Amino acid sequence: MNEKKSFLASAGPNTLLAHIGNDPMDYHGFVNPPVVHASTVLFPNAATMESRAQKYTYGTRGTPTTDALCEAIDALEGSAGTIVVPSGLAAVTVPFLAFLSAGDHALIVDSVYFPTRNFCDTMLKRLGVSVEYYDPMIGAGIESLIKPNTKLVHTEAPGSNTFEMQDIRAISTVAHRHGCVVTMDNTWATPLYFKPLDHGVDISIHASTKYPSGHSDILLGTVSANAAHWEPLKEANITLGICGSPDDSYQILRGLRTMGVRLDRHQESALYIARWLEEREDVARVLHPALPSFPGHELWKRDFAGSSGIFSFVLKAESKDRFKAKAHAFLDALSLFGLGYSWGGYESLALHVGLSDRKICAAPSEGPVLRLQIGLEDVADIRKDIEAGLAAAKAV
Repeated sequence: MNEKKSFLASAGPNTLLAHIGNDPMDYHGFVNPPVVHASTVLFPNAATMESRAQKYTYGTRGTPTTDALCEAIDALEGSAGTIVVPSGLAAVTVPFLAFLSAGDHALIVDSVYFPTRNFCDTMLKRLGVSVEYYDPMIGAGIESLIKPNTKLVHTEAPGSNTFEMQDIRAISTVAHRHGCVVTMDNTWATPLYFKPLDHGVDISIHASTKYPSGHSDILLGTVSANAAHWEPLKEANITLGICGSPDDSYQILRGLRTMGVRLDRHQESALYIARWLEEREDVARVLHPALPSFPGHELWKRDFAGSSGIFSFVLKAESKDRFKAKAHAFLDALSLFGLGYSWGGYESLALHVGLSDRKICAAPSEGPVLRLQIGLEDVADIRKDIEAGLAAAKAV
C-alpha cells in the first residue's frame, strides 16, 4: 500500500478519485469499505474506557466508513482533517460557530448562498456576532472593512446564482494579516477545479449533496481545515454533536469515484449551452465565469482548472413588471428540465433566481435571471428544451 500511496501522489484526478479513501486490504480485499452502523463502542477494560485510548469511542466521533470519506476528502483538499456533517448548510454553520463568539465581527461576501445569509442575519446576530456584507470583487480592498474585532472572512467563488468571482489569494493575505480565519464555500468548483487551501483559505466547505453525490439523493457536507485550524474545528463539531451518517458517507464516497468523468461532461455541455445562449438576441447576457465576456473571467482563468455545470443567464425583458411573467413562461414550457433548487445531479434543472436579499451587488436590470444546471443528458435535447422555453418567454 505504501507503493500505491507513492504512485497516487503524482496520479491524475480520475486515478486519484478511483483509489483514495480506504485500503481494500484492511477489509479482506473488498474494494469498498463496509458500512459500519454504530452508536455504542465497547472498550476492552476500564482503563482504556477512562482514557479513551482507542481509535473509536462513540458513533458521533467517527466510524471506519465516515473515516474513509474524510481520508478521501483530505487527499483531494490537501487538508489536515475533515469533518462530515448532515448538509451543505451545516458545513457552513459549524465553522462559523467554531470560530466566532459574541462581540466578534464577520465579513460575508454579498453573493453568498441565501441559507448562509439567513443564518448570519438570524442566528449569528442573536448570538451577538455582527455581520457585514462585502462586494465579491473587492480583492485586497477588503482591508478597509476589517475592524479590530473582525474574526472571520467568508468567501464563495463563484458566487451563488450570479457567479461573481473573488480574488481569494488577495483576500486571504489581507485577512491573515489581521488574524482573521478565512472560510470558503467551494461547492461549484469541487477540489478538482479549485483547491482553497492552496490559495490561503483556512477552512474549505463543500455541499457534498451536489457533485460528490451526483445522483440527487443524498444530503451531506464536508468541512476541511488546514493544520492551524483543524483541532478547533474538530472540537466544535464534537461539542455540537453534529455528524454525518455512515450510509450517506458510503454513498458520497461511491459518488466520488465517478465525479471526475461526470464533471467533464457537465463542463462540456454547460459551456456549449452558455456560448449558444450568448449569441441569442433574446438573451441579455450569460453569467458564466468561463466565458471571456464575464467580468470575473480573468480571475477564473488564473486560479481555476475548470468549470462545472451550473450558470445563469439574463433574459431580455422590455420592462421590470414583465420579469416574472417571462421567467415563469420560460420555466413552465420546459419538458426535460426539472424545476428544483438543488444541482450537481445527473438531471438538468432550472429556476428563477431571486436577488432581493443582496445588500451590495445590484441585480441585473435587463431582465429576469434564470439559473440552469446542465445535466448529463444529450446536449441536443437540452438545447431543444431551452429553445422551447425561450419561445414561450418571447410570446409573453
